[in-house]
Amino acid sequence: MAELRPSGAPGPAAPPAPGPTAPPAFASLFPPGLHAIYGECRRLYPDQPNPLQVTAIVKYWLGGPDPLDYVSMYRNMGSPSANIPEHWHYISFGLSDLYGDSRVHEFTGTDGPSGFGFELTFRLKRETGESAPPTWPAELMQGLARYVFQSENTFCSGDHVSWHSPLDNSESRIQHMLLTEDPQMQPVQTPFGVVTFLQIVGVCTEELHAAQQWNGQGILELLRTVPVAGGPWLITDMRRGETIFEIDPHLQQERVDKGIETDGSNLSGVSAKCAWDDLSRPPEDDEDSRSICIGTQPRRLSGKDTEQIRETLRRGLEINSKPVLPPINPQRQNGLTHDRAPSRKDSLESDSSTAIIPHELIRTRQLESVHLKFNQESGALIPLCLRGRLLHGRHFTYKSITGDMAITFVSTGVEGAFATEEHPYAAHGPWLQILLTEEFVEKMLEDLEDLTSPEEFKLPKEYSWPEKKLKVSILPDVVFDSPLH
Repeated sequence: MAELRPSGAPGPAAPPAPGPTAPPAFASLFPPGLHAIYGECRRLYPDQPNPLQVTAIVKYWLGGPDPLDYVSMYRNMGSPSANIPEHWHYISFGLSDLYGDSRVHEFTGTDGPSGFGFELTFRLKRETGESAPPTWPAELMQGLARYVFQSENTFCSGDHVSWHSPLDNSESRIQHMLLTEDPQMQPVQTPFGVVTFLQIVGVCTEELHAAQQWNGQGILELLRTVPVAGGPWLITDMRRGETIFEIDPHLQQERVDKGIETDGSNLSGVSAKCAWDDLSRPPEDDEDSRSICIGTQPRRLSGKDTEQIRETLRRGLEINSKPVLPPINPQRQNGLTHDRAPSRKDSLESDSSTAIIPHELIRTRQLESVHLKFNQESGALIPLCLRGRLLHGRHFTYKSITGDMAITFVSTGVEGAFATEEHPYAAHGPWLQILLTEEFVEKMLEDLEDLTSPEEFKLPKEYSWPEKKLKVSILPDVVFDSPLH
């Protein structure tokens, strides 16, 4: 639960600068990390010393459900001459270390990040006659913060989040998010480390798909060039009824399609409804089957496997049993990731460590024949995986949200994989890797062309390449609710 109040009394906003003579009670009310961030807010809004705030009634460190202690809401007048409309500016307090006493974040020094190293912001277009900021963006920010705290995955500029629901629970087409640097907020050095500010940008489904197929930064740049879709400061307008591609049809072909062809995709993985079967062995062979069962208990991914998959996906996916995204629409959530800079020579190994040794209790097995299973939403991403990732020498991972299982597609240019050209299907416990040659990828793209228009075919749908001993099935969601998956 949260409450709305002016931030002047008592609260984190508008305190006088603390000094050596500040009384202890004052110092406890305005801890240094919080005060440092407020200083940046005061720089931008000197005329708004006491903005409205949404504040957690029971703080997270006291067992409350909301990780953000506060969300301040400012009125920004914009700049009509620069196509920047008047808007509400929301700023979070709590993803960074506000207190420095380990009640929430472990102190790691002044040179590194404070807490998770960032706070969230959001710019919402002010509607005519609107005298107070809507409070729903604060709950949206709390949802993203819960995901960060639960998964320990941080966000970076260019990341994208598929939300599958209007951000304000209306009928709006703005149903997903991209993240970028806030155009006004400067990084802040606090006594507990550095804090940067990442701005949430609301986008339509078509714009999210373009970011997945290409990259988030490219779509953000396009949004900046279209005033009604965000403009220079990427201000979200929940009443926007057209995508940037409907406003300017040339953007799809001249910018996005060309970018995909040249750069490939920066999306390295998704949480998905998926499963795989080893067709080389009889299904009753539980010890070496898809789920690697010992007795009646499925063998889980080892810690080292989990670490390697985390590096594979880079960020944005939950590998444990926690939700993969904030609980706004749990039945249809996907965690999406932003990969590192494009390279023809990609790697499954950590940038800061040597190759990860497979857990000694779970041997890596070479498989002769495999059957991959995806729901419709996950299957629609297979062409992106092949065209945007493997043809550019990269990898792509599906992490199951219904079971402890993962499928990674790798190209011949990926280092650190346990699948090889000689043995293209290899499993390490419930983690399957599939190595596909460029020639086979081209063949698969031809055969899977109808996946780009999934609404035109009926489920289940099956694709098979007998000469490669590979089968792919697209199945209804209900299949993955079975305990077998």
